[in-house]
Parts: sequence; structure tokens; C-alpha cells
Amino acid sequence: MTLSYELVLFVSVIFISAIFRSTFGFGDALIAMPLLAIFISIKTATPIVAFTGFIISIVILILDKESLNFKKISSLVIFSIIGIPLGIIFLREFHEELIKTILALILIVFSVFRLLNFVFKGLKSDKSAWIFGIISGALGGAYNTNGPPIIIYGALKKWDRQEFRLLLQGIFLPTNFFIILGHGAAGLWTQAVWTYLLICLPFIILGIFLGNIFNKKIHKEKFNQLIYYFLLIIGIILLIKTYF
Repeated sequence: MTLSYELVLFVSVIFISAIFRSTFGFGDALIAMPLLAIFISIKTATPIVAFTGFIISIVILILDKESLNFKKISSLVIFSIIGIPLGIIFLREFHEELIKTILALILIVFSVFRLLNFVFKGLKSDKSAWIFGIISGALGGAYNTNGPPIIIYGALKKWDRQEFRLLLQGIFLPTNFFIILGHGAAGLWTQAVWTYLLICLPFIILGIFLGNIFNKKIHKEKFNQLIYYFLLIIGIILLIKTYF
């Protein structure tokens, strides 16, 4: 693979993932991590996606900061931060093949869960927030996929669709900040990370504003279904590619 071809693939993945994150409030890491892991090291992809998510959250919250109710998510934020070191230790100590396998399984299980529309009893209190928060933080520290546990929690709490996207950013912003610091402490801030990040920065900003437009115009239920099918296919491909 030539450098120019790899660079085009990289920018395309980051751009598309930024659009998805800005449109729905999540999905950037679920899309970017498995695709980037196909042609660059996962230890390079992880900090890049963390920085990307951090930037997207900042812009979304600036655009709609007055609507955020932090009380609804304070417990999730605290326990997500506690779980981050567990994921970072896992990322440093285990083989990349194992990390890719777990990431693929997360994508497959999460996609099937959403596509089958499982119905669960809603959560009336925040007593279980610590479970979802710690799992989210651990997944975020290892793979930047802290979204699925929070999304499941939001669904069980029956968050209003209009506030769902904004509440997710209120969680992702502080947790991504600590994930980024943890990656730096773990020695994952390499020259390749900074180079890739600077190159894709204009495409991240463009993706955010396009996503904002789509968020107001696209029928989300149908589009979400396409996303989950897409994620399911990516998970299967990544799992096959890891072992064959």
C-alpha cells in the first residue's frame, strides 16, 4: 500500500466518522477504530480517534451548550473516568490480535442488540450508573469505544431523542480528555499520531458542520438501522482479517 493511498483512506475514514458522530452523537470510534486498524497500528489509531472525538464534543457543546443538563449524567462521567486506567493498562499489556478480536466482538454484539430491537425494562434510578460508567471508561481507554454502554444506559433511562445527542457529548468530553491524558502517559503520543491528526483536522471540522445539517434533516430511525448493519459487517470483516 503506497503512502498516498493510505493517507486518502485515513482521511476518508476520519471524515465519515466525524459526520456520523456529529449527526447522531456517537459512532465515530465504532466506525473509525476497526477501519483504521485494518491498515495502521491500533496503538496509533487509538489516540487519533480519542483526539478526534474530543474535538467533535467541544464543537457540538459550544453550538448548543445552553441545553445540557449535567445532573443527568454526572454519575456516568465520574465512573467512566475511574474505568479509563483499566482500559489503558489492557491496551499496553495485551497483544494487538486480542484487542482487535474483542473490538470486533463488541461491534457485532452491539449491532445485533440494536438491530433486533430488544426491549428491556427502563431504569428508574441512577443506582446502576457506576456499572455502565466503569465499563464505558475501560472500553474508552482501550479502544475509544466508550459509546455502547452509555447508549444502552440512555435507552434504558428513556432519554428524550432530542437531548440524547447532547447528553452523550457531555459524557464524552470529560472522559475523552482523561483518555487522551492516559494515552500520553502510556507513551502513545507518537510523531505519527500528531502528523495524522494535523492532516485530518480540517476534515474533522467540515464533518462536524455537515453532521449538524444532517441531524436536522435525516430520518434518524432508518439511518440508524443502516449504521448498525454497517457496523456489523465491519466487525465480521475485522474478526476474519485478524485470523485469516
